[in-house]
Amino acid sequence: MMQRTQFNTPAIDVFLKMMSHVNRSLQRDIPPIADLNQLRSLPPDTFGRAWADLIDDRGLEPFTAGPRRLQLHDGLHVLTGYDTDPLGEAEVQAFLLGAKFHGLHVIILTGLLRTIQRQRRFYGFGLNREAVRSRLYAAYQRGRQANFDPDTWEPEQLWHRSLHEVRSKFGLG
Repeated sequence: MMQRTQFNTPAIDVFLKMMSHVNRSLQRDIPPIADLNQLRSLPPDTFGRAWADLIDDRGLEPFTAGPRRLQLHDGLHVLTGYDTDPLGEAEVQAFLLGAKFHGLHVIILTGLLRTIQRQRRFYGFGLNREAVRSRLYAAYQRGRQANFDPDTWEPEQLWHRSLHEVRSKFGLG
């Protein structure tokens, strides 16, 4: 089963459980792509080490089952520099929409926007609506301008390269 972080809400937990069930039912699970111990052993300035550090520093449970795109999700945070809080997750989805439209990103982004709105009301979240909109639009435009295809990128070929070099490769430097 998929688990994430302290930012999970009951709705996010239900969504992750549903996605896990759907992926198993459709037999879309593939073997784990990232070996965190291997990534942790890479030099500190590499893309792979930054991936492992993100997971460790945020206390994330990595996606080690499911389809390829799901398992590579944490790498998108490293590649783009977007946080793993709900707004950062929304920025990743907006970036992906810009890079290559997929309806699922619209659905996920809509759910994240509802979560952000609720958190703003309940926790006094620091950004107003216009600031959130501006950040998401910037992430979308960044995806449109990037040389990045989420369906074909192969981070396992890039783990040993510097994070700066990997970001530059995709026009995100």
